[in-house]
Formats: sequence, C-alpha cells, structure tokens
Amino acid sequence: MPGLKLFHTTNSGVTEVPPHLAAVEADVQGLVEAHMDRLLGVRFLASEYSTGPVHGGRIDSLGLDENGSPVIVEYKRGVDSGVINQGLFYLSWLMDHRAEFEHLVRDRVGGTVAAQVLWSGPRLICVAGDFTRYDVHAVLEHRRSIDLVRYRLFGNDLLGLETVASVSGHAPTAQRVRRQRVARDGDGGQSMALVELAQAVDETLRGLGDGVNCVQRQTYRAYQRLRNFACVCPPQKSKLLVYLKADPKGVDLVPRFTRDVTGLGHHGTGDLEVQLRTLGDLERAQDLFRMSYAAA
Repeated sequence: MPGLKLFHTTNSGVTEVPPHLAAVEADVQGLVEAHMDRLLGVRFLASEYSTGPVHGGRIDSLGLDENGSPVIVEYKRGVDSGVINQGLFYLSWLMDHRAEFEHLVRDRVGGTVAAQVLWSGPRLICVAGDFTRYDVHAVLEHRRSIDLVRYRLFGNDLLGLETVASVSGHAPTAQRVRRQRVARDGDGGQSMALVELAQAVDETLRGLGDGVNCVQRQTYRAYQRLRNFACVCPPQKSKLLVYLKADPKGVDLVPRFTRDVTGLGHHGTGDLEVQLRTLGDLERAQDLFRMSYAAA
C-alpha cells in the first residue's frame, strides 16, 4: 500500500490522489464497523466490548466470520507493534469466555447461529496504518489465526485495504490425514479418482496466492483471504461442488458445469456453483477460481 499510487484521470491528464492516515483511530474503527461484512467478510457484533474488571480491557470490535469463527478486530491509526500483543491477549480472554461470546451471538443474531460457533479457529484481525517487518515475522511464527491489514485513505471518499500478512492457526497436516483416510475408505476406481480430483482442487486453490487459509466445517471446506473465495463440499458420487464468490451474472453459464445459486440454499458461501467431475473440468475452472480469489 505505501508503494501504491492512485490517480484521478481526466481528458486533460492525470492528478495523483495522495494517501493519508485517519485523523484519529476512532475514524478507522467507525468506518470498518459500519461496513465490516463488506470490507472484512465479518458480521459485526459489538464495539468496545468490556472484558470485565479483572482483565480491565475493551475489545475494539467483536464479530463472526462467514464460517462461524469468532473474530477480534483491533485498530491503530499508525504503526504500533503493541496492537498484535494486545489482540492476542484479548484472544486468550475470548477462549476462556466462550459461553459469554455465544450469549452475545444469541442476543444479536439468534440461537441457531450461536449453536454453530466454530471454536477451532478464532481469528485476530489487526487494522493499522502500517506494520514493521518484525510484526510480520512474529505473525508468521505464531500458531493463532492472524491477519495484518494495512489501510490508507485517498482523498475524501476512497479507502484502500491491503493484507500484509495472514496465517492460519490450523495444523498443516490435517488435510493430508483426511485425504489418506478417504483413500483407505474408498470403494473403487471412481472414488479414488474423486480423491485425486479433490487433492488437485485443494492444491490449486492454495496456490492462487500467499496467505490462503483453510477452515474445515462439517459440510464444507472454506478457502479464504480475509473473506471466503471458495467453498468445497465433500465428494458426491460422481462430482465435487465448489462455490465461488464470482458474480454469476458475469459468467457464461454452462449446463453440468456452472450454475447460478443466488438465493438457493447450499453449504458454504458464494453464488456461483462449479461442478467438477474430471481434471479437465478443473482446468476449465481456473479462470473462475482466479476471478473469485481477486474478488475476495
């Protein structure tokens, strides 16, 4: 983001729109909280949430992401390495107060959502004017799910967000173990072919860029940057279903390959369904995967 230059173009030439930081931290927090779902893929729950008299702190923002994982968002106007340690302190508090968080979810969005909170992958998102190389190194060495997001304001009405570092707290061997289990339990060539296809899809989605995190839910596996960009359902008898954030209206839909599922109930998130039966289908889907990744 510091190296990004933004220009306003006219028939007579171009004029640079200089970047700047918010006047105060509260301006950043208010802007993100007002549009948290759109900006971060997180459902906003509470602002300045008190951790009680013993801990004596206030969590800037509490939310719930698309996969049901609890999210803490902390903000800093400029550069402040303390934002990470502060967020991790609150993340530990959250893990010790699960019932309190679920009660908050129940009050704000209902009991059904509260019963499906995914505690295996709570997240910390730090939004700041910038981060040091030491911040990035510390995050990459940590076992928690942490996203460092740099912001910049341009002119009077433009906001830029850039993910500086992103790490998932999930064990990297989990996916490999699941593949081996499916392979052992397979029932013939067709099942093995789907196992190989699922592995190829996994490698393709992870390979779209740095910082791709995976979240395993019972009915789908989500691939995310800050937000989900793909959700893969368990293999069916003859196909894999992948749901993408790509806009179906911008895609030439092909029967038995792509389908608009806007408003239709399905597992995972995304309005474009992609049906994969062969490695050839996976090759055809590459541009759609990249489109969805860019949109996230």
